[in-house]
This record gives sequence, structure tokens and C-alpha cells, in this order.
Amino acid sequence: MSESYGLTKALSDAIAEAEELIANAPFIKSEADRLEGYEYLSGRIRMALQNAFDYDLEQPLFVNPTHQFSKQGLDNPDAVYFNAYMREGVEYVVRGRRGTSADLSFQVMGGAYTATSAATSLMAFDDRELEIADDGSFEFRYVAEPGAKTLIVREVFNDWDHEERGTLTIERPDLLGQPRKERSREVLAKKYDVAARSLIGSIQTWFAFPQFFQYKEPVNTLTVPKSTPGGLASQFSSIGHYELRDDQAMIVEVPRCDDCSYQAIQIGSDWYASTDYETHQTSLTKAQAVSDDDGVMRFVIAARPPLDGAPTANWLETTGHPTGPMMLRWQRLERDLTEADGPSVQVVDLAAVPSLLPKATPLTAEEYAARIAARQRAVARRMIS
Repeated sequence: MSESYGLTKALSDAIAEAEELIANAPFIKSEADRLEGYEYLSGRIRMALQNAFDYDLEQPLFVNPTHQFSKQGLDNPDAVYFNAYMREGVEYVVRGRRGTSADLSFQVMGGAYTATSAATSLMAFDDRELEIADDGSFEFRYVAEPGAKTLIVREVFNDWDHEERGTLTIERPDLLGQPRKERSREVLAKKYDVAARSLIGSIQTWFAFPQFFQYKEPVNTLTVPKSTPGGLASQFSSIGHYELRDDQAMIVEVPRCDDCSYQAIQIGSDWYASTDYETHQTSLTKAQAVSDDDGVMRFVIAARPPLDGAPTANWLETTGHPTGPMMLRWQRLERDLTEADGPSVQVVDLAAVPSLLPKATPLTAEEYAARIAARQRAVARRMIS
């Protein structure tokens, strides 16, 4: 005789509630927006299950909750993200091998991002503060301080073609070698409940979050570079949001910075997530972009190719999104940035773009396809499912 445990009811109810939130999001303008929302929902479900079922305070591990199939929080296309949950007062050992990425940073967070508040950064540093052996290996110990909940690691790539990933592990020495607790109905019920609350909470959070930052700024502007809120070590950012017609373009000019290992620009969707950065060019690092003779990178944000139907090296495709957030990042900085290091913006008719670019060199269809192919290969090399 079958018995219904009902363990998944909390999650199934949450999925139904999440679908209503997605289907009726206030910024939806078209059926394409709604379909994108349903794809976004699949990533939120995936993230919620991963966080709930991989969450183990006794057997910690790094999970990768944010990637091209699970986007959130205007995720950086150039970053691989890792999270590990912590318990206050417990010692953790982090070991790894430093790859050749442009930046590797660590951050301890207290609390969590919600629809009404942000998490608190308790500690942040990058690998320049580690002792790294000749073979790239490193190790450090950390006793979780009061309020510590999560250790976040970001491995960020400036040159997708040549930089390689490293490795990373975390363990609790006090419980190493001990078996995991036996599963129980109560524990599984709790995990499904955690997944349910995580699902709804994440959607509500990222609906609200950009209103605190990007959308407080006037449309079609970018801020002066500032130290990124939340305590990331040695990172500055410039934020804004755009609104463009199909016959308009935005030209963003920013000096190439040689005092950081990573500099990039990206645009996103109203779901506050990255858009398709694999098969379209929706982000560029300073290694991928072309700088003009004056040391300035000039990016063109537009729905269509900006040079009489031909793309340029620095074209950022809006991919059917007439509105969306924008962000520029500088990481592993050796100095603070000033207004002179930041971007300037002008919105122009698309037809006027060629006359406003010092080096308006179009790419052939084959050249642009080769760029996209390189992006696809690079993302596949970095992917962690």
C-alpha cells in the first residue's frame, strides 16, 4: 500500500507561487520577456534545490550556484562563483591551486540578501594576501567569527582564451573522517522547506535589489567609479541602466586601466541577470575589447550592428532588451579610481555611430562568428554543473 509523505509539498507550492511572480513581473513588456522569465525560473529552482540539498554544516563544500543556467544578481559573465556555508566558532581549512585567472577573491558574508536588506560583509581579501607556493598551491585557516554565514569565492577571468581555472576545497578538521549523519524524514522535509523558502526569497530579492542601486540613477547614465557596495576587496564599479529604441545607440567611453588586472563592461536584462553571453556579445573585458589610439575603449550598445549593418569589435548586443541594467567593473586594483577613470555616455541615432568612432572598423560575418565561437568554447571550459 503506497503512502504519501508529502515531503515535496512545500516546494511544489513554492514553485506555483514563483510561477505567478514570474508570469506577472511588473517589467514584462512582451511574450519574449515572459518566456525569458520562465527560463530564469528554472535557474531559480535549480539554485534553490542545490543550496538546500548541498547545504551541510558538518561536511562543507563549495557549490557553484550561479552560472549560465542559473543566473541571478546581474551575475558577471567573467566570474566563476563558489559558496560554502559556515557555522560560527568553527575552524575551516581552505586549500587550492591558484590558476591564471585575473583575480581570485574571498569574502565572508553575514546574513543574506533579501528584498529589504543586503548581506553584511565581514571580511574580504584577494589572493595577494595568501602565501602561494611555486606550484600555485595555497592553504589558509579561518575560524568563523560571530555572524559569519557564507564564504564566497570569485574567480574572475579577463582573458577568456588563455587564463585557466584553479582548484579549491574547504573542510572542517574537527569532523574530517566522520560519516555523514543518516538521512531522516525530518531532515529531508526541512531541506525541501529550505528550498521552497530560498526559491521565493531569491525571486523577491532580485526583483527589489536593482531598485536600491541601478534604477535609482537617471536612465542612460553611468555613475562615477566607486568602491563596490558589500565590501569586495579592491573592486570599483560604475552602474546604470539604459533605455534605447531600435534606431538608437549608446556610446560608452572609458579609459583602459592598466592599474588593475581586470576591467569589463556588461549589460543585462530586467530580470537583473546577465543576458546570453555565450552566443551573443553582451559583455567585454579589456582583453576582449579594442582600445583606440588615445587609450579609450568605446563601446556601442545597440539592438542592431552599428556600422551600416556590420558589427564592430566593441558592439554590445541588447538581444531584444530595449531596457536593462549596465555595470562596469575594475578588480585587483592597485589604486583608487577617480572620476577621470570613469565612463562617459551619449545616446545617439544608430546611423550617426560611424561618424562618432575614431576607428570605425566593421567586422565581417566570419570574423564576428569566430568571436562568438571563442566565447562558447571559453564558457564550456569554465562550466561547473
